[in-house]
Amino acid sequence: MPVIEFEPVNRQSTAEMIADRLRTAIMRGVLAPGAQLVEADLAAQFDVSRGPVREAMQRLVSEGLLHSIRHRGIFVIELSLDDVVDVYRARTAIEGGALELILDGRREIAYRALESSVSAMIGCAESGDAAGVSDADQAFHEALVDSAGSPRLIRAARTLFIETRMCLGALETTYTDVRIQVQEHVDLREAIGSGTPARARKLLVAHMHDAVERLRARP
Repeated sequence: MPVIEFEPVNRQSTAEMIADRLRTAIMRGVLAPGAQLVEADLAAQFDVSRGPVREAMQRLVSEGLLHSIRHRGIFVIELSLDDVVDVYRARTAIEGGALELILDGRREIAYRALESSVSAMIGCAESGDAAGVSDADQAFHEALVDSAGSPRLIRAARTLFIETRMCLGALETTYTDVRIQVQEHVDLREAIGSGTPARARKLLVAHMHDAVERLRARP
């Protein structure tokens, strides 16, 4: 094999760092659904040339978090009810796959990993912090996928979790009592730790289905 000399590179490119910041802004609602991203303005804010900004935005277009409208520009996606339902269907498939890997020898790993998010949910519920419960809810599902030990599942779930976070504000309002939301996660964690595989699978699917039905019933 011939020797090829490559230039050293940073561990994280400028475009990648900008993409990370834009993802976070979208997830937290700083960049609201439907907001237009202007390349020149972002370049000035990040104090970089327009090239890395353009590359970062194209990455997010390919991930589905931004979309391009010809002759108009690039905008943050807006999620319809059908989009949200599809997000939860995709999450059911991915988290179901993660659960199968967990049930095949990683149950204790997952049980420990889910402890902090469940504790956070309980604490937030007791203080009446619905937004905190939703933050911990997301952390629970991220930990679930991480516990499977599959980098590809983690990558596949990343955009779905951001899209979920975009609609979690709506989901918060569907629980008249956040303790119900908390109990669903407590039960799922216990089933992962020591329940039958069939019960763990059933609870995960039921939890996802319940979220969709609550969103469908929202006025």
